Amino acid sequence: MKTHCPLAPVAFALLLAATAGARTRAADSPRPTSLKQAAIGLFDIGVGINDRIAGRAADHRLLLTQFGVVTPENCMKPAQVHPAQDEWDFAAADAFVDFANRSGLKVVGHCLVWAKDDRTPPWFYRDGDKPASRDLLLDRMRRHVETEVRRYRGRVAAWDVVNEALSDGDGADDLRASGWSKACGEDFIAAAFEAAHQADPNAMLVYNDYNNELPGKRAKQVRLIRSLRARHVPVHAVGLQGHYEIDAVPFKDIDDTLVALRELGVKAVISELDIDVIPRGKWWADGGKHREELSRLDHYRDGCPFDVLRRQADQYARLFRIFRSHADTIARVSFWNLHDGQSWLNDFPWKRVNHPLLFDRQGNPKPAFDAVIAALAGRRAE
Repeated sequence: MKTHCPLAPVAFALLLAATAGARTRAADSPRPTSLKQAAIGLFDIGVGINDRIAGRAADHRLLLTQFGVVTPENCMKPAQVHPAQDEWDFAAADAFVDFANRSGLKVVGHCLVWAKDDRTPPWFYRDGDKPASRDLLLDRMRRHVETEVRRYRGRVAAWDVVNEALSDGDGADDLRASGWSKACGEDFIAAAFEAAHQADPNAMLVYNDYNNELPGKRAKQVRLIRSLRARHVPVHAVGLQGHYEIDAVPFKDIDDTLVALRELGVKAVISELDIDVIPRGKWWADGGKHREELSRLDHYRDGCPFDVLRRQADQYARLFRIFRSHADTIARVSFWNLHDGQSWLNDFPWKRVNHPLLFDRQGNPKPAFDAVIAALAGRRAE
C-alpha cells in the first residue's frame, strides 16, 4: 500500500541540494596556497634571502606565508663575520637571526668554511710573511667555527659547515685545490664538522656543494661522505645546490643521487633551488669565447613568454615529484631568493632580466607555483 507524504518531495529536494552542496564543497575545498603548508609531512620549505630582511617590510608577507626556513645570502660567511684574525662582526648576522627567531622561522647558517681561496679571508692562510702551518690553519678554523656556532647555539637549526670543497671535472683529486686542501687534505672538513658539533650538538650539520648530483662529482661526494662517516665525523646531510637550467634539469641524476645518499645513511637538502630560463652553460664553454655575445642577450627583459613559463612549471613539477618520492631522505628544499626580481640570476654570470623562481617580480605566483603545489599533493597541475 502506498502512503502519501506531502513532505517527501521537499525532503528529497533538500537531500539533493545537500548532496550537491557537499559535492561542490569537496570540489571547491581550499587547496594549500602555501608551499610550507603543502609540504607538511614531507620536508621543510625554505628560502635564501637578503641579509637585511628585518628592514624589508614589503617582503615579510610573502616570506612568512610561504616559507618556514631561511638562509642568509652573505652575513654569516667567514669574510663577513671574521675578516681579520682578531676582528669579528656579528651585527648583520645577529639582526638576521633575531628577526627569524621572532618570526618563527628556522635558520640555516651559511657557511662556516667556504673551501675556495677567493672566499676565504687571506689572514687564515698567513703566519706573518710565511704560509700558515697545517696546525695553525686548523686551530684558526676550529676557533672560527666554535665561536660562530656557539654564539647562535639553539637559535640556528642547521649549518652549512663546509661549502664547495669537491673538485670539478674528472681529475685525480677529489678535493678542490685550495689552501685548505693543500695544507690539510680531508682533515679540515672533518675538523670543521667536529668543531661545529661540539659547539652545538643539536644542530643539523650539512656538507654543501654544486653539481654533486652529476655522476662524476657524485662519486667524489659518496667517497668523501663514506670516508668521513667511517671516521665518525658528524655529517648529517648533504646539500645539493640545485641551480638548474630550463630543459637541462638532470632528473635521473638527481634521483640516483638521492638513492645514494639514503644508502649512505645521510639526509639530503636541496639548498639553493632555481631553474634559470636563460641557459648560462655556454658562458664557460670553449674557454669563455662566447661571453661577449652572451653578455648582449636579454631575451625576456619585457616579460617571460607563457610557453617558457609553462615549460618551467612542468620541470619544477617533475622535480618535486622526485623530491616527494624521496621524502624519507630529504629534510628540506630551499629556493634561492624570494622572487624573480631578487634572484642572483639577474646578475650572474651576466646582467639580464631573469625569471627562475615561483613568484614574479610583484610576488605573485607563477604557473610553477601551482605546479609545485600539485606535485607536493601527489597530483598533476590542472
